[in-house]
Amino acid sequence: MAPQPDGAEDLQITERPVPRAGPGEVLIEVAAAGVNRPDILQRRGLYPPPPGAPDILGLEVAGTVVEAGEGAENLAGMAVCALVAGGGYAEYCVAPAGTCLPVPEVMSLVEAAAMPETLFTVWVNLFERGFAADGDWVLVHGGTSGIGTMAIALGRLFGLEVIVTCGSDEKCAAALEIGAAAAINYKTQDFVAEAKRLTGGRGVAVVLDMVGGDYLPRNLAALANDGRHVSIAFQRGAKAELVIPEIMARRLTLTGSTLRPRSVEFKTMVADEIANTVWAYAEGGRLKPVIDRVFPLDKAAEAHARMEAGEHVGKIVLAVKVQEQAAGSARA
Repeated sequence: MAPQPDGAEDLQITERPVPRAGPGEVLIEVAAAGVNRPDILQRRGLYPPPPGAPDILGLEVAGTVVEAGEGAENLAGMAVCALVAGGGYAEYCVAPAGTCLPVPEVMSLVEAAAMPETLFTVWVNLFERGFAADGDWVLVHGGTSGIGTMAIALGRLFGLEVIVTCGSDEKCAAALEIGAAAAINYKTQDFVAEAKRLTGGRGVAVVLDMVGGDYLPRNLAALANDGRHVSIAFQRGAKAELVIPEIMARRLTLTGSTLRPRSVEFKTMVADEIANTVWAYAEGGRLKPVIDRVFPLDKAAEAHARMEAGEHVGKIVLAVKVQEQAAGSARA
């Protein structure tokens, strides 16, 4: 499934040749694909795919490997989930072998499809760039988003006290039920004051921020001395005004990253780290995504509308119904 050629925001089912796996790649018969905010931005023409990536939407899939390229033969026939640079909203998707993870027996393919994008993003930004460690208090905006719910889940496994912000009391209650240490309604509470109160006046060790804009100086105020601010999006704006002496005096670190344009080599390294450090929790049933709703592939526009409305709690997933196709073609 791809944006219309004229740039319209509508999505349409099209038929394209089935892609082929090259060296170091696998062809996955897709059972399900995760929906992420970058998909919406790409649909609007605001986030073009990186060079070499298909223009079909979709950054994560789960399914069965039906073709393995040179060097990836060990994955043939396996059920895997994979992080991809595009092409997920389709019946067949090519993925780098290095970004595939085996689907645990205790996890459905729908659940597996909801894992890679948020898991890779939170691992890189909260733990690698933010250096979150056992006992740290961290503040995560968008607490009931896919990123937020994954941050809560990983925080519980790795000894973090995760404070989240949400836009309603109902979402705050959902975040607490999922396992957040605290949930702040940003419409009725001052998240800076609450973060300070919850940490005994010290502030949090890390802020994972997808809001940007005027949140940035407030986030810094919520940080403890030597705190780390990690930007992963800027939904309220790409610019902010900061007081440099405060950063110097309090030894604050400002960092951030985008995952999609990074090299396959980098993503493979992250997948290896996740396989060695995190995936055993998934295999043991202790790490699963929060699933909000599952839509069929031909209802992708409705899935996007739900994400844009901000009503979801956890991940939105597309179920891809594989049908018999003419040889060498498939829907996307």
